[in-house]
Amino acid sequence: MGRKPSGRPTSFDIAYMAGVSQPTVSRALRGSKSVSQATREKIERIARELNYTVDKNASSLRSQRSNTIALLFFEDPTPDQSNINPFFLSMLGAITRACADRGIDLLISFQSMEDDWHVQYQDSHRADGLILLGYGDYTLYIARLEQLRAQGTQFVRWGSVGEHNIGLTIGSDNRGAGRLAGEHLLQQGRKRIAFIGNNDEHYPEFADRCAGLADALEAAGSGIDVALQADALNSEEDGFKAANALMETGKDFDAVFAASDLIAIGAMRAFAESGLDVPGHIAVVGFDNIPAASLSSPPLTTLVQDLQGAGEKLVDALVRQIEGEPVEGEALPARLVVRGSSQTVS
Repeated sequence: MGRKPSGRPTSFDIAYMAGVSQPTVSRALRGSKSVSQATREKIERIARELNYTVDKNASSLRSQRSNTIALLFFEDPTPDQSNINPFFLSMLGAITRACADRGIDLLISFQSMEDDWHVQYQDSHRADGLILLGYGDYTLYIARLEQLRAQGTQFVRWGSVGEHNIGLTIGSDNRGAGRLAGEHLLQQGRKRIAFIGNNDEHYPEFADRCAGLADALEAAGSGIDVALQADALNSEEDGFKAANALMETGKDFDAVFAASDLIAIGAMRAFAESGLDVPGHIAVVGFDNIPAASLSSPPLTTLVQDLQGAGEKLVDALVRQIEGEPVEGEALPARLVVRGSSQTVS
């Protein structure tokens, strides 16, 4: 199983004391889920007792790896000019911590359709794999994902999880979350629920959320009214314009499920400017629980995605993929946080 301990502690010394192989020690200290929790805890305890630290340079030379992964944000226009969707900005901390726990370096940059960003990272050996956050129009993104897969690039992306995914995908259960939103609004006595957000193949996460709302309405004996759906991309301005477009149709509605918090906040501004009270006249539910959601007036009811679990699973899935271990995509459940924008009709 190993060799007797030497002067300076090595992974072979830990293997000897733990009664396991040296590769098992290496996997355990990288946080690999292929090692049982009990064995991993035993190896970590022995490593602490020996004051053992991983020599990342030596490990990288042996494996011909950089011990680095790249986190690439898709540029997304924002009012604060950060060009990062605030939801993904919130996820950054969880990803950074997950990398730190595994002794992995993290590169952070932007991606855009025009740039060959895969060449800048894995192809140049600056990173062993990529985490991709955001993608804009998915139909335009497909070709790039196909290119990454064809050339053997190790990558994992946050997005809509389904059987037709290109590459490894981790995401939220958007359809289940949409159903939660619909059920909540129905329980509040709302009868005519509109959806604001693009509901097509270009934005599959938004489409899944709309499908979940439709599930809730159909289970209640009604159905979604296509006239009560307005397209909007992920911005306050789009939400503002879409809400005005809905009001201009003259169709009656008493609730809105918005595909994101940014859209919802823009919609609430439009309703306020039109003299409509939220939630008195129209209840509003968003999606993402960005910091601004609890600060809006009224505070926004929203779906909370598992940021900590998302960061951990994205990093773990990519590391396991790099190590050649089997790994599958996963949809994480979201939970509803009820605030003032959707209170019960009096």
